[in-house]
Formats: sequence, C-alpha cells, structure tokens
Amino acid sequence: MNKPSNLYLEELLIDSNLFTDVLGKKTSKIVQHDFSKETILITGAAGSIGSELSKQLIKSKFKKLILIDVAESPLYNLIKEVEFENTENVEFILLNILEKEAITNVFKKHKPTIILHTAAYKHVPLMENNPYEAVKLNIFGTKLLADISNSFKVKKFIFISTDKAVNPVSIMGISKKVAENYINQLSKKSDTLFCSTRFGNIFGSNGSVLLLFKRQIELGLPITVTHKEISRFFISKHKACKLILDVANFDYTDYHVFTFNMGKPIKIIDLANRLKVLYASKNVKIDVVITSLRPGEKLNEEIISENEALLPTKNKEIFLVKNDGFTASSSLNFSKLETITPYFYKDKIKSILLSFI
Repeated sequence: MNKPSNLYLEELLIDSNLFTDVLGKKTSKIVQHDFSKETILITGAAGSIGSELSKQLIKSKFKKLILIDVAESPLYNLIKEVEFENTENVEFILLNILEKEAITNVFKKHKPTIILHTAAYKHVPLMENNPYEAVKLNIFGTKLLADISNSFKVKKFIFISTDKAVNPVSIMGISKKVAENYINQLSKKSDTLFCSTRFGNIFGSNGSVLLLFKRQIELGLPITVTHKEISRFFISKHKACKLILDVANFDYTDYHVFTFNMGKPIKIIDLANRLKVLYASKNVKIDVVITSLRPGEKLNEEIISENEALLPTKNKEIFLVKNDGFTASSSLNFSKLETITPYFYKDKIKSILLSFI
C-alpha cells in the first residue's frame, strides 16, 4: 500500500497539472465506466470532486446524469467545460440540497438510482468559525438527502466522507462523522445500499495547500507552512473519483466504509521544499515561513481509528474499513442538534456535536 512518499509526491505533482511550466509534464487520462442502466445524481457537482466525477461519467455510459450545485458560477463553468461532449442525457440543476421540496421534486422527475453525495463544507478553519453552517449542510443536508433516497428506494447512496472523520477534533471532521453514523443507522432499515468513501486531501483541489503555495509563489510571497511536522494523506482528484465510481459498481449488501490507497502521509514541508527545488531552475527564490496550526487542525491525520482495520477488496487500490469494536445505538436522536441556531456560541455547538460521537 505504501509507496515511498517522495515518489508518490512526484506523481501527485504531475497529476495535478498545476506545475507543467517547471515539470514539463502534463497528464491527460480518460477513464470509462459502465452505468448504462443507471440514472446518477451528483450533489456538489461543480466542486473539485463533483466536477471530476461528472467529467469521468460524461465520457462513460449512463442512462441519465443529474448534476446539482448551489453555486451558480462554478456550475456554469462546468457546463462550459463539457459543452463539446455528449450531454444529451445530462441535466444541470441549480439547487440547494437543504430545500426539501426542491430536492424531492428532482427525485420525482428524474428517479435517480445512484446518488453520489459530494456536497459539503470541507474547509477546517472556516468551519471552526462557522459551525452552524457545518451542522446545516454536512449533517442535515446529508440526512435529508439520505432520507429522500430511502423513501424513493434508490439503489445506492455513496457518501463522500473524509479522513478528518477519524478520531475527529474539528467541527468539519465531527460533522462528517455524525453524517457517517446516521447513514449507517438508516441503512439497517432501508432497501437502499448506503456506503461511505473516506479519503484524505485532494491534491490541487479548490482551497488546497498546493493551490495556496502556487498563488504565493506567483505573488512573490513566502510559502507558509503551519508546522514543521504537519503531514497529510493526499490523493489525486482523478484517482479518487475513479475509485469512487469503482465502489459504485461494487456488490455489497450492508453499509460499508471504504478507503483508498493514498501512500504514506506527506509532510507539507517536503512539498514546500520540492517546490523550492523546482523553481530554483527558473531562478525563482522561494522562502518558507513556519506559522502555527490553525483552528481545528491536527498535526497528522489517520485513515482508521483504534477499533478499525483495513481489509483488501477485489480492487487493490480500495480497502474495506472493518469496525471491530463499535456497536451503534439503534437510533440517533437529532432533537438536540435541531435546537442549534446561528446565535449559539461556537464552543456550545462543538460540545453538542461531540456528544454524538
């Protein structure tokens, strides 16, 4: 599973296509999947993961593709990106998944059979300062979508989780863990097959450290690293989305959590130093400044907790996360979460969230 981190970092840099000016290499990969009998609905379709899933599926076989996002400009950009592809059976819908009537109407009209739920707030420090929004979208947005999927007897519901849901300390991580737990509970009484895919940072995605470094370099600023020892699991956008779609084709009968082969964690300082070397060839001097950990940030992330183990699947890049010790209660009582308002102090919201994990 663990490729040497320096080699894996080099592959990620090439796959990101962000530094072709200094690397001299560019990747262009076409992956095709067969969903010819399925109507697939993607939430957050204009985001980093959602848009890559959309692009891979548009080049594949499917019955119908429903692409939903609340962000107008990114959704328009996605439409323009794929305008020369065959989009005859593709619907682009501007919609907030928190609006029950609107999302129910989409299910009634299009009758999706597979849900790829990528819509979420993912930025850790922002969610620490805006916990109410994390509760609304990451928990109640997921709950509403899962409940509607259950009532419409959707075949499969794939929830895009995160490694930050493992032993979570941040609002973002806790909110995703609560959502994982909810769909696990719902799966026990549903005909819909629910699962979660849990992986690390998307290398080069919107808001990622790589894009931050690139902007800092272009502006002639120092690269800022929050701690000398901070590390993260990384995966390329292309690979993550291919594996999500592979999971969508898996045969399983119960709720499962899957994770992906992401190599060894990469130290952020190693990434910064690699960029320093790359740009030295263009006589660009880059300074690295160590700042401090941001709110909600861990020094290191994990892919499994103490009571979990990794099991192989038929795909060597995909692992099943087996839970050996945790037995969830029969139901999650969300009444306390429903009392949360924008007027609650951040610490109070976090305290309520922690009681659910």
